[in-house]
Amino acid sequence: MSDWQLKTPVAFIIFNRPDTTERVFAEIAKARPPKLLVVADGPRDNRAGEAEKCAATRAIIDRVHWDCEVLTNYSDRNLGCKRRVSSGIDWVFERVEEAIILEDDCVPDPTFFRYCQELLDRYRYDHRIGLISGDNFQFGRRRNDDSYYFSKYVHIWGWATWRDRWAGSYDVAMTKWPRIREEGWLADIVGNEREVVFWHKIFERVYRGEIDTWDYQWVFANWVEGRSTVLPAINLITNIGFDANATHTTGDSELANLPSHALTFPLKHPVGVIRNMQADAFSETKCFQIPLAKRIRNKLTGLLR
Repeated sequence: MSDWQLKTPVAFIIFNRPDTTERVFAEIAKARPPKLLVVADGPRDNRAGEAEKCAATRAIIDRVHWDCEVLTNYSDRNLGCKRRVSSGIDWVFERVEEAIILEDDCVPDPTFFRYCQELLDRYRYDHRIGLISGDNFQFGRRRNDDSYYFSKYVHIWGWATWRDRWAGSYDVAMTKWPRIREEGWLADIVGNEREVVFWHKIFERVYRGEIDTWDYQWVFANWVEGRSTVLPAINLITNIGFDANATHTTGDSELANLPSHALTFPLKHPVGVIRNMQADAFSETKCFQIPLAKRIRNKLTGLLR
């Protein structure tokens, strides 16, 4: 990769964790993007010491040492995950046509950047594709020797997309959900009744404002548009954020700290834009089927209703 150069802007979403932010920043620095857009939430008034943590996290960005245009969108007050990330990505795509997006706990393998850039270029005008993700939750299972496959699932631990995909369909309020719900379209989207039950609960709670998040809305937007996600054949992102300081990834998960691996180039492309239903069925089991013991525990803590 010595003769390869990153030309795609990188968006970096940070908050109050200087330790994880530093690790992700180190990988961004190795890739040397020409433009770095940084989105940061502000400290919460009722959290002692959080202002200092936010300041320490932002100070890491001052270490940019390569030729790079740095743009910052720092909030003075705490907006929360839902409003801060969604408005931050809006801000990113007001300034660039496409971007690679990383959060402060998602450590990329160095090959992630080239993978994203090449596929952003390849699928720029193919609106069947909603995003390029660096996540692979297949635990070594492969159907063939292609470099990536197509999925209905929207994984966002390191991803990339285009302005027209985001601005053209993302709606943090999910205003299309009532019609999708009432007319029974969810079954047509997800394909089986078990997932209808799971995603109906999620989307309903997001619509009601009961979950402070931005990412389920991105899942919904891509599904309503009938778009697929590009997923790599091997995992390119390690999520190091599963701890007590995380906003959402606080529980036990076999996806926590999942090792990443280097992708080889040139990429081997699939024969067509065909969703890998075998891989998706396995992902549903690993990512979206909640074990009985955890469902009971979640109900007791009010996470599922």
